[in-house]
Amino acid sequence: METVSKPTAAARVLTVRPVGTTAVLAELSGLHDVLALQALLLEQPLPGQVDVLAAAETVMVKADSPAAARRMAARLLEMDLTVQSHAEGKLVQIETVYDGDDLAEVGRLTGLGADGVIAAHTGQVWTVAFGGFAPGFSYMVGENQVLEVPRRSSPRTAVPAGSVALAGNYSAVYPRKSPGGWQLIGRTAAHMWDLSREQPALAAPGDRVRFSAVRELIEVAVPHAAVDAAALAAHEPDVQSGLLILSPGLQSLIQDLGRPGHAGLGVSSAGALDRSSLRRANRIVGNDPSAAVVESVAGGLRVQAVGDQVLAVAGAPSALTVVTPSDVPDPDASDDEDGQSEFVQSERVREVPMATAFALLDGEILTIGAPERGFRSYLAIRGGAAVDAVLGSRSTDTMSGIGPAPLAAGQLLGAGAATSSNVVGNPELQPDFPDIGVTVLDIVPGPRDDWFDAAALESLCAQEWAVTPRSNRVGMRLDGQPLSRSRDGELPSEGTMAGALQIPPEGQPVLFLADHPITGGYPVIGVVVDHQLDLAAQVPIGGSIRFRWAPGYGLPTGFSHSSPDISQTKDSQTK
Repeated sequence: METVSKPTAAARVLTVRPVGTTAVLAELSGLHDVLALQALLLEQPLPGQVDVLAAAETVMVKADSPAAARRMAARLLEMDLTVQSHAEGKLVQIETVYDGDDLAEVGRLTGLGADGVIAAHTGQVWTVAFGGFAPGFSYMVGENQVLEVPRRSSPRTAVPAGSVALAGNYSAVYPRKSPGGWQLIGRTAAHMWDLSREQPALAAPGDRVRFSAVRELIEVAVPHAAVDAAALAAHEPDVQSGLLILSPGLQSLIQDLGRPGHAGLGVSSAGALDRSSLRRANRIVGNDPSAAVVESVAGGLRVQAVGDQVLAVAGAPSALTVVTPSDVPDPDASDDEDGQSEFVQSERVREVPMATAFALLDGEILTIGAPERGFRSYLAIRGGAAVDAVLGSRSTDTMSGIGPAPLAAGQLLGAGAATSSNVVGNPELQPDFPDIGVTVLDIVPGPRDDWFDAAALESLCAQEWAVTPRSNRVGMRLDGQPLSRSRDGELPSEGTMAGALQIPPEGQPVLFLADHPITGGYPVIGVVVDHQLDLAAQVPIGGSIRFRWAPGYGLPTGFSHSSPDISQTKDSQTK
């Protein structure tokens, strides 16, 4: 799908750009049209629409399939926004103490002085335009531009939760402690994000916000935190059947198929990075496709059965070792004359195959070894991992902290009831997994490939990019010959997605994965096709990636058709 433009007209989508194979980016003339399109799409979703994410000048629409994404382009261009009206959101009052570290500097930059800044900030109604990099972080636009200021030249490594800030034409409140480069003018005790509320975000897109100056803040206790802790403690003794975590390895997390649909609140989909392996493991043990499993990195996970369990491990091929302690009944021995099971007199070790259902009897210990190839393993327990859902998903989001905490030694993980069949499935074949050689990934150009010249586009696909140890579930940081932009200036923040290749100023690509920030201000040169994200997630640290332009989606502007074609090399999928 190529970029499609419409002749300039008031209150219409100007241009639609592809974002990979399953999303499109609509460009508009200003924030008023952005909000109108967002409201229209939320009220009347397009066929196949999964999520909508508004930004400063764009609206990104995610689809459930490539076919749905292609159909969206024409539909968006035909929408008439001039008659679109939508009800005003609720009015939120936020009490603020104006004593921020940058208040005096903002007064100097605007020429208003500190008192003038306070008067201007409290004297207008702010509208929440779109969500930001963290749940509850909302970009608010005011009624005028008298408080327009640049970001700090040197971002802070830690901004306190509740900080009220300005940047560009926007105001925002930091919902939790995090790095940030906005100008701090005050602080509030308002809880911008609270999962105990029906609507977790205090101020959601479309809502209006009025700030009021106070001399001091009244800290309100958050009762739900104590309730959650008590509920957690109360649930723990009830676990009668499941897995005792002896060692989580390098990192083990609970994952399912994610929580799409909350991008407007600053929440990414998260979910398993290798979705096909999660589905395979669940299918084998007879679970629902979206049942929660354990995603483990680089082997080392050791679990002990509490009660008899049925398990399966899919993903990176690894040695699966089961140890039967001496006081566990021997499953191969017959009962004695009194009907009592015989007990194993010494520790017994056996190996079980990948992608096959097997029993882990009460007290037996399973160890997942280091992967022979690939990087991530998926352990499914029949019934699914019994953890509480957050916003409809049991996935851990490492970017926002939403969902279950990483598994820890001594934790008892219960088995749930998320089964789809009374029987387990047959053993399944697994695909080839990448090793530390070269893995080739297809990418769709754009949406911002026009920020790079032909030489940079050639370089992107002509070299091998090393996967560095700084990679994680947020993104794979790649190392190679840096790519230079052909434009100066900053790109207004816009929606992004898993598979996006974002190019920071230093020129080293970051391949976004499931826990990526939902908006970004660096240009995305291309997006990995959706069906290869599972493959990308299995590239190990130290491996290499080579990109090629996906057939059928066109070439970026300025790219030479004589550029290297790697489709016939020995590394056409994985070496």
